[in-house]
Amino acid sequence: MSARDPSLQGPEDPQQPQGADTLESWHEECQSAWLYRIIAEGEANPAIAGMFSALAEAAETQAALWARAHGNSLPDFRPSLRARVVARLIRLIGPRAIKPVLATLKVRGLSALDAHAGLTHAMPTQLSEVGARHRGIGRGGNLRAAVFGVNDGLVSNACLLMGVAGAGMDHAALLGTGFAGLMAGALSMAAGEYLSMRSQREVFESQIALERAELATYPDEEVEELALIYQARGFELDAARQFARELVKNPAHALDTLAREELGLNPDDLGSPWGAAIASFVAFAVGALLPLLPWLLAPVAQPVLWSGGLTLVSLFLIGAVLSLFTGRNALWSGLRMVLIGAGAGFATWAIGHLFGAGMMP
Repeated sequence: MSARDPSLQGPEDPQQPQGADTLESWHEECQSAWLYRIIAEGEANPAIAGMFSALAEAAETQAALWARAHGNSLPDFRPSLRARVVARLIRLIGPRAIKPVLATLKVRGLSALDAHAGLTHAMPTQLSEVGARHRGIGRGGNLRAAVFGVNDGLVSNACLLMGVAGAGMDHAALLGTGFAGLMAGALSMAAGEYLSMRSQREVFESQIALERAELATYPDEEVEELALIYQARGFELDAARQFARELVKNPAHALDTLAREELGLNPDDLGSPWGAAIASFVAFAVGALLPLLPWLLAPVAQPVLWSGGLTLVSLFLIGAVLSLFTGRNALWSGLRMVLIGAGAGFATWAIGHLFGAGMMP
């Protein structure tokens, strides 16, 4: 593969930082090359194996530039403990199973792994196609997350109420327990979703910032890496290089594409942690409120039966809605949710009844 002549850069290059930064960058490039070669060794597809071998050569070339900037007084290269663990996982379960981990270790070309498995989109042929497939994906994901949030609240609080009812608690205790379960579950879901989204966002931002800096400092190498990825996906190398050169002329398009193709990240997924937390809280609370309604509204005869019936009807509707995402039969999806929910509710009622009877004098 082509790379810029090392003689064009050196310690005097103002774009090359000095000292500890160059040592760290040298180590990262060496480590990337080491991981690329491990991936290439175990890759069955010759085109993808060749791409990772070429990426290893590019990383080694870049490492030589950092070594030159550092004055060539470098220790022997040793991969980090984390990289050695990841290398063992690559050999055991393959790189596709640990793509998010590889992205955090500066491994590029991850989208080509999906292409080999038939999980990704075709090579774009013009700039207007860049990122088009991903527009609007977040809305569908949010809807699915909301449906699952309602389902979690519904099942968990219904089971809690069935267990307490089976133990023979009175109306006030049931009402208090139901609200405690609603608030505890909703707050737990919100906190977990906030931390998950915040951690994901920090990883994405870190990787995208690194890609932005490399695009600004080494545009030629980024063009070559992108061209190699597209070549591994079946595109002619010369045409891929031409397309990549056109792409990097628009920094916004280039960064978006590099994040997707090299890192396997979707910049559109950088949602708001607070938004995700609030949405999770509301979705769980709505679901948890449904089985509580027979005790909350005007007193009704047999509130346990009303609560159970309302829960089962809601579970059927949720299962039918989820069939939109799974492609399964709506009737079967709804009935499956009813059977699972009914089994969980009956089990908790029976356990509550058993313990309640055992504690009675």
